[in-house]
Amino acid sequence: MGEHIKERVYKEAYYILKTKKTLRELAKIFNLSKSTIHKDLKDRLKIVDLTLYKEVQTIFENHIKTRHIKGGEATKKKYQKSSLNIPKPC
Repeated sequence: MGEHIKERVYKEAYYILKTKKTLRELAKIFNLSKSTIHKDLKDRLKIVDLTLYKEVQTIFENHIKTRHIKGGEATKKKYQKSSLNIPKPC
């Protein structure tokens, strides 16, 4: 693994620990694909720094536990927004 990849993995790991952002949010911030971020934090980080990997995994577990709530909120907002644009019958 190249040094620039290790450096990127560390930056991503420290950023997720600091901000608790999701993979999709990290992908936008680092201008990488979600798959690359996932591979960096799931596979490469384990090789580079096992302690840091375990800390990041606790954040991933928390995201998994709360994802159904975020999905429900997003759907609710979507339908509330679309219901405001529907004209009422006369």
